[in-house]
Amino acid sequence: MAQQLDKSLNLTMDAAGVYREEVYTDRKVGTIRSLTPVKSDGSPDPGRKPVYVGEAQILTPMGAIPVTFEIDAATLDAAVTQYPAAAKEAVERTIKEIQELRRQAASSIVIPQGGGLPPGGLGGGGKIQLP
Repeated sequence: MAQQLDKSLNLTMDAAGVYREEVYTDRKVGTIRSLTPVKSDGSPDPGRKPVYVGEAQILTPMGAIPVTFEIDAATLDAAVTQYPAAAKEAVERTIKEIQELRRQAASSIVIPQGGGLPPGGLGGGGKIQLP
């Protein structure tokens, strides 16, 4: 089994797809990660565009849920300007996904054929009675 696991893992980094990462935050709302394309020697790679990734959190009774989303921008200034709209869309999408997961979990309850009760009811001598 260990040999199969070793064969399925590909832990080789893509030398042509390396980025330098910088993190920017306003310490209030969220974070923007700036991924600057670089060559494998660390020098800038002008042939590729930078990538901006926004991060936010949804606070729920179960704890904070991280939300990560790409911001379609060419500069950090544009990413900061576009952050609110991108964050709102990502949060709405995440909430819909959570609601769908809840719906699926609720509909996955299986009720046995024939009403689910054995002949003669549940038996026992408890005080709870079913109609």
